[in-house]
Amino acid sequence: MSEHQPLGKEFVFTAAHFNTVKTRLYQFAGIKLADSKDAMVYSRLVRRIRALKLAGFTAYFEYLQANEGEHQEFINALTTNQTAFFREPHHFEILKQYLQAHPHTKRIWCAASSTGEEPYSIAMVVAEHFGRFNTPIEIVASDIDSRVLYKAQTGIYPIERIEAVSAERKKAFFQRGRGAQQGNVRVVPELKQMLHFTRLNLVDEFWSIKTPIDVIFCRNVMIYFDKTTQESILKHMMLSLADDGLYIAGHSENFNMFPQIIKPVGQTTYKAVKGA
Repeated sequence: MSEHQPLGKEFVFTAAHFNTVKTRLYQFAGIKLADSKDAMVYSRLVRRIRALKLAGFTAYFEYLQANEGEHQEFINALTTNQTAFFREPHHFEILKQYLQAHPHTKRIWCAASSTGEEPYSIAMVVAEHFGRFNTPIEIVASDIDSRVLYKAQTGIYPIERIEAVSAERKKAFFQRGRGAQQGNVRVVPELKQMLHFTRLNLVDEFWSIKTPIDVIFCRNVMIYFDKTTQESILKHMMLSLADDGLYIAGHSENFNMFPQIIKPVGQTTYKAVKGA
């Protein structure tokens, strides 16, 4: 990329600046940015630079270094959150089958909850399985991005977000907004109460989640980490997984390079190699 200020851009953004961003994001979150993401980085970080009334990227890096609280804002700005209710629907059928086969399931973890569509989808399947909202299963929803966690906790979405949800589920699990909330829906309070939201960084040494975990949803997350970080996180997750637990990955992920840790048992579905 250019070492000079691009035509029409507000701040100078050099290759050295981009490399600093890559280094810091890897340091804080274990996320490895592709070289092609320089335009995305610029567009997202200039918002913080403007908000903080700083002179440019060099000043921002100095601010980031001096203010630990900015680390979270930095992570929030650069993480990508793509999600939908019942995205990759076969996984929710797998969850339904797992619950039927494992009546003593105690804990499900959604490890990248984003704005909440995925953990609420999990909660709907659990509620349907038991025929009630008050179930013996703890559902933990975590994300590294505090901003999207807050959105998830509100449980409020534009009505078009639930277009693909069945009519039965819309009736059972959502309420239409009125007045200022016209055009939005919210999940019913009983569904929201099934979830425990917590901020969690997967590269941290300790996780604030009870074990064992029966089902881990960690979909389209590992693609943002390098092989070393993937291996470390997978080892941690497999140690946390119940003996007959399931790990559900995204369609773009493949763990053939870690046969000593994890083994496939279905379509993007895995179990731990115990004793690894």
